[in-house]
Amino acid sequence: MQLPNYDFMSDSTEETTTRFTTFISPSLARFDLAITTTNRFYGKKLVTDLQSGKTAIIGPDDLEEEGYIAHTFKLTEEEASELTQFLYFVVGTVNFTD
Repeated sequence: MQLPNYDFMSDSTEETTTRFTTFISPSLARFDLAITTTNRFYGKKLVTDLQSGKTAIIGPDDLEEEGYIAHTFKLTEEEASELTQFLYFVVGTVNFTD
């Protein structure tokens, strides 16, 4: 089957790993996350909130940006702070590969 009038900018397949984790934070907020590691995104992780369906490409620099996690995942400041603490352990440092 052909897709006429589609102009693909990229179309590739790669092996990835996905970590599924569910946890309750100290403030009793529940997080259901899928964290995908891929060779794309310059070493950052693809983090999906399975409850809301919101997804972001996150690296350590994003965790340092004030308000980024709260805005991206539509969380309160307290929830965002707790999620950020967890993500520091998951995201780690970015290692560039070529």
